[in-house]
Amino acid sequence: MAAAHYRVGSLDIAIISDGEFRLDGGAVFGLVPRVLWEPIVGPENIDDQHRVPLGLNCMVVRSGDAVLVADTGFGQKIQGTREARGYPGDYGHLLSELAALGIAPEDVTAVANTHLHADHCGGNTRRDGDAVVPAFPRARYFIQSGEYEDAMHPNERTRGTYFAENFEPLEASGQLDLVDGEREIIPGVTFIPTPGHTQHHASIALSSGGETAFYTGDLVHAAVQIERPAWIPAFDVLPLVSLETKKQLADRAVRERTLLICGHNTFPGVGRLTERDGKRVFATE
Repeated sequence: MAAAHYRVGSLDIAIISDGEFRLDGGAVFGLVPRVLWEPIVGPENIDDQHRVPLGLNCMVVRSGDAVLVADTGFGQKIQGTREARGYPGDYGHLLSELAALGIAPEDVTAVANTHLHADHCGGNTRRDGDAVVPAFPRARYFIQSGEYEDAMHPNERTRGTYFAENFEPLEASGQLDLVDGEREIIPGVTFIPTPGHTQHHASIALSSGGETAFYTGDLVHAAVQIERPAWIPAFDVLPLVSLETKKQLADRAVRERTLLICGHNTFPGVGRLTERDGKRVFATE
C-alpha cells in the first residue's frame, strides 16, 4: 500500500500501514446500539462473526535528521491461536512499508508508542532466532512511564493485550526512554497525555509554521467517535475520562483546523473536524 504524504510546516509526514485486523463491532462501539453504528461501518464490512475492520495506520515524521515512527502495529510475532482467535487479519507490513519510503530500520531515530496494547507496539521488536530484539537498533523508544508500569504488571482485564515481548527487550537494550507527562521528543513533535483508553494513554501533537496535526492513537477508534465523543469503545478503561479528553481534542481540532491522524480509520485515516450547522463532521483528506 502506497504511503500517504502530508506537510505540517517544515515537518514531512507519511502515513503507512502495518495492515488491518478485525474486532467485535459491539466492543468497538461500546454501549452504542448496532442499529446506529452498522450504517456507518457499512453492512458489507461486517463479517459473519460481527467483526468490523480496523486499520493499523502508523505515522512517520521527518524533522531535520530525526526520523520518528509513531506506533508500530502488530508486527510479525503474533501467530497460531492468538492470531486466529484474538487478532485475525493481515498485518506485519511496517518494515516493508518503511523500506518503500527508503527508510531502513537503522535510519529510525525515535519510536513513540501511544500505549502498549499489542496492535500499537508489536512492531517495536522482532524475532532473531530464539531471541526477541528491538526492530530499530538505533532508535530511542518513548513510552509514558505509567503506561510501561501498567503493561509490566497487567491485571485480569489487560493481560490479553499487554505482551512483554513487545517492550521488555527495549529496557534490556538500553533504548527505553520513559516519559512523565508532556515532552517534545523530536523538534516539533510532542507527546501529550490523553487519558481514557488507558490511564496513561498519550497522543502525539505536531506543530510547525503555524500548522498543527494530531496523531490520536486509541483516543479514536473510528472517525465517528470524534464527531460524537459519547460513542466510547468498551475497551476504554476510564470511559468518562475518555469522554472529557475527546471533547477537549474536538474543540481544539475545530479551533485550530488540526490535521487529525486516526490510527484505526480506513487507511490513511486522515482528515479535519469541521462544524456545520452545529454538528461536527470528520472530513477526510
